[in-house]
Amino acid sequence: MGNYHKKLKLKQTLLAYLFLLVPLVVMIVFIYYPIGFGVALSTLKTNLLGEGKFVGLENFKKLFSDKYFWNAFFNSLIYLLVVPPLQLASIILAVLVNAQIRGKHFLRLLMFLPVVTPVSIVALTWRWIFREHGVLNYLLLGTGLVGEPVGFLSDPNIALFSIMFVTMWKGLGYYMMIYLAGLQGIPQDYIDAARIDGAKRWQVFFKVTIPLLKPYIFFCSVMSSIAALNVFGEIYAMTRGGPNHATETIPMFVYNNAFRYFKFGYSSAAATIFSLVVFAFTLLNFRIFKEGGVQSYNG
Repeated sequence: MGNYHKKLKLKQTLLAYLFLLVPLVVMIVFIYYPIGFGVALSTLKTNLLGEGKFVGLENFKKLFSDKYFWNAFFNSLIYLLVVPPLQLASIILAVLVNAQIRGKHFLRLLMFLPVVTPVSIVALTWRWIFREHGVLNYLLLGTGLVGEPVGFLSDPNIALFSIMFVTMWKGLGYYMMIYLAGLQGIPQDYIDAARIDGAKRWQVFFKVTIPLLKPYIFFCSVMSSIAALNVFGEIYAMTRGGPNHATETIPMFVYNNAFRYFKFGYSSAAATIFSLVVFAFTLLNFRIFKEGGVQSYNG
């Protein structure tokens, strides 16, 4: 009887490893190998057309003295400013469409539409809206809010923030749906108990709803932080990093150095450094949102 259980356990273990083998191979081929290849490439001076020359940490040393790298780095950090208002707006919208209001299903569909729209179409549409003689400037001039056309994409001081708005607009519906799922998963007993104890609506929201949404806030914060740091499509389609590098972020910097200047080793070094930054922000989110959810209320 003991041998039978041992054989059964061995078969179950082998079967489990067999199921894990396929996704593991996929991860090795499409994730771990490219990461390793990129790190190795960062130590070479190569354009991938000829034999590469090993330069060690030379590419990293050049990066730290490259003003365009630091400009792109700080632009990427500025892009993180999208995350807090995006999460706040998404939670508010989720609360609204979770309420018993007429037309809430149509509103959900309307808010989710930009999410499924290709980023190229979204970027080109907003580039047309943001033109100096576009729709937005026409409305602003017509209402007398401005005296001359605003260079939403041509003014270095506001171009990056204009693209950040587009990113926020496109991602709003996605995070709203995640928070909506979180709200619908909150047991009504907790809400009712708080109201019986005399809690007002805003107290229920901040003392009950928000703590129970913490796992969802954590997920959305991590995903939106990574998306903000890695934004590329909107910038490429709207400004190509201009004017005068004002909207160039690290992904755009990596692209330009790899596919415009053919400095693949240099661009790989920039990508390696930035990957560590993204990893650090992910760990930070883990520390901030490590508690919360229904489990924390259940003890």
